[in-house]
Amino acid sequence: MLTRRGKPKFIVGMVLLAIAFVGFILLGNWQVHRYHLKVKIAHDVATRVHAPPVPAPGPAQWASIAAGHDQYLHVSLHGRFIGSMQTLVHGPSSKGYGYWVMAPLRTDRGFIVLVNRGYIPSDLPGTAAFAKIAPSDGEVALTGLLRLSEPGGSILRHNDPAKNEWFSRDVAAIAATHHLPARQVAPYFVDADAAASGRPWPAAGLTNIHFYNHSFGYAVTWYLLAVGTLLAAAIVVHNEWRTRD
Repeated sequence: MLTRRGKPKFIVGMVLLAIAFVGFILLGNWQVHRYHLKVKIAHDVATRVHAPPVPAPGPAQWASIAAGHDQYLHVSLHGRFIGSMQTLVHGPSSKGYGYWVMAPLRTDRGFIVLVNRGYIPSDLPGTAAFAKIAPSDGEVALTGLLRLSEPGGSILRHNDPAKNEWFSRDVAAIAATHHLPARQVAPYFVDADAAASGRPWPAAGLTNIHFYNHSFGYAVTWYLLAVGTLLAAAIVVHNEWRTRD
């Protein structure tokens, strides 16, 4: 028989196990939802990346872009690079760690887009070869992938505009250092597609598109924990019945 002292402990224990079971099931369901959401996002992005390019979004669409839409949209640009303005942003690539070369392009529609022209090795700046990667001063047409601005810096290091040290492609901050009119600058940048330029640098077309989706594994873990709480409850009930005999 349960004693007066033991009965409340048994009830509290069972209530806690029931709460834990429900919580684990809800967490598992949430991860299943996230799994399907990430699969959909990956499919949508793959569709955009391989679709024919469309004109880069103009000012009327910038509010939607700033809200996080149209990431990796395949776009086309026509216009001229503004002078020899270039900003080097530290970053890794499939070719190693170096710099991304960012340059503002004034489109033939009047607004300005920051273009990631591609990767260069970290030892290239300061050499004679570096001068040869200056953007063309004539009319250009290019395609690439629309990317959202990366304000602030990387996880480990912050951008320092005063020292011209950049660790993320912060569109607004980079535009400000070049004294570009903020209202004319698109809130996104474009990773240029690879093109046959005859030059090794900058190396374009190196956008890394990979979505980690561990949600299915997390869901299995939560469901196993839910099963574990059922087994724990069964053991508690079994032991309790044994004490009654």
